Amino acid sequence: MHIRNYLMALLGAGSMLGVQASNTEEITIKLLETSDVHGAYFPYDFINQRPQKGSLARISTFVDAQRKQYGDNVLLFDNGDILQGQPVAYYYNYIDTASTHVCAAMLNYLKYDAGNMGNHDIETGHAVYDRWAKQCRFPMLGANIIDRRTGEPYFPPYRVFERNGVRIAVLGLITPAVPSWLPETMWSGLRFEDMETCARRWAGIIAAKEHPDVLVGLFHAGPEGNLLDNVVENGSEAVARNVPGFDIVFMGHDHRRLCKKICNAEGDSVLLINPANAARTIADVTLKVTRQDGRILKKTVEGKLSDVSSLPVDEDFMQAFDPQYQATLGFVSRKIGSIRQTISTKDAYFGSSAFIDLLHQLQLDITGADISFCAPLSFDAEIKAGDIYMSDMFNLYKYENLLYTMRLTGREIKGFLEMSYALWTNRMQSPDDHLLLLNDKDEGFGRLKNPSFNFDSAAGILYTVDVTKPEGEKITITSLADGTPFDLDRTYTVAVNSYRGNGGGDLLTRGAGIPKEELPRRIVFSTDKDLRYYLMKRIEEVGTLDPHPLNHWRFIPDEWVKPAAERDRQLLFNK
Repeated sequence: MHIRNYLMALLGAGSMLGVQASNTEEITIKLLETSDVHGAYFPYDFINQRPQKGSLARISTFVDAQRKQYGDNVLLFDNGDILQGQPVAYYYNYIDTASTHVCAAMLNYLKYDAGNMGNHDIETGHAVYDRWAKQCRFPMLGANIIDRRTGEPYFPPYRVFERNGVRIAVLGLITPAVPSWLPETMWSGLRFEDMETCARRWAGIIAAKEHPDVLVGLFHAGPEGNLLDNVVENGSEAVARNVPGFDIVFMGHDHRRLCKKICNAEGDSVLLINPANAARTIADVTLKVTRQDGRILKKTVEGKLSDVSSLPVDEDFMQAFDPQYQATLGFVSRKIGSIRQTISTKDAYFGSSAFIDLLHQLQLDITGADISFCAPLSFDAEIKAGDIYMSDMFNLYKYENLLYTMRLTGREIKGFLEMSYALWTNRMQSPDDHLLLLNDKDEGFGRLKNPSFNFDSAAGILYTVDVTKPEGEKITITSLADGTPFDLDRTYTVAVNSYRGNGGGDLLTRGAGIPKEELPRRIVFSTDKDLRYYLMKRIEEVGTLDPHPLNHWRFIPDEWVKPAAERDRQLLFNK
């Protein structure tokens, strides 16, 4: 009995030693995401020549602090739309193509672990994004960007990172709606697969091949699930809900801050997080993994949106890229002409305006088309009277669109405008109503219910917009601008940007009723360079601009519109 008790005691002690020796540890890993930086590399707005709050220079300060705290357990990702927006991006996209692209050099300096393609990166064209991606010393992902020749992803579909024994797989996807906005010359040889279909396939491959402990989505798409040309433009939340396995989905594209958790189809929690745009905020995710004897017992994921706009800039970063800063200053400071009076997009919402009509006139001059369509691409942009510099061209025209000439019938032109003004204007029931179609609060486009870049007006025809009438009855076209009768059944040449000409905003498809697949056949001319380039060349030829409203269209009834316009102007611009 004594011996038996002795043996039992020894066994008990051995059991206790086993518990004490079991290796339980908690590992903390930081996952950080920038998205939709849109050229905000420096803390300076080269367009309006003033400091700006965001920038990779401030992101650098934040990331450096995180690395000092967490060491190598920091993963840094970019989620696309970084190659467009500020003149510094344009300069290294198209002007200085011999140097290492400043964006690649900066992302390498910041030691990004992975990037993801965005639609505005594709918009720069193969020559730019292929060169840039090769210069980045980290993988540029894009599982649903498919090479037509091979049927395989054009970019790496995913990458696995290991930190303290924790395996983290990151899958990259882009919104498949790219062909709705961009001419095929920008993405020749490629196609864009549905996000959910692609994610489901690759999540299975990753699980079987890589056995990750954590699955992360790096998706250049918002959560909304909206259809555009019968594809889901913003499919991030649908993937998170319907494709099991994801722990975190980093989002972008829609410029809307979001941080929330949802349950997927199997009842597991998934964090959705979006830092919006312009490098003012960073998605800041803390992953904690509890592991015992190499086996994961628990994972927790917490996310927040960290404001970097008030952080000091990283002076070492600024010094490292001072040559590129100075080169960009020289580029935007080049004088290209002059303008006799200040013009602003503020006027464009309330009638014929000098700002938009200058673009109309330039588009008509460049193409020789009968009619021009154009919208205010920036909500509130201004070019001041006096000398025009290269920096002003980015205010005059925000995006790197091509310029198309297309054939449209008179009936299609009317349908196009009917939809545009239905997106733009309220149907007034009384003189006290709003002229513009507004939300009660800012839902992403100021108080405007819809983005102003879809508020196309026309030049080359004379017409009225009756804001008391429903869509389909608002527009009355009286004649061409030269007095020639306008015929609904006649075919006209129309100048449009490539975003619109490829179906962007649905004005040509839903509004004009032209099938998406027919749009390429309607294009009779396309510039080979971006529209901003041709606008610049035209201004250099003219020398001095004297812009004024063409007054080819107006809102009616006058007695309702004038006071309503003044009220809405105060609401939008005099807060």
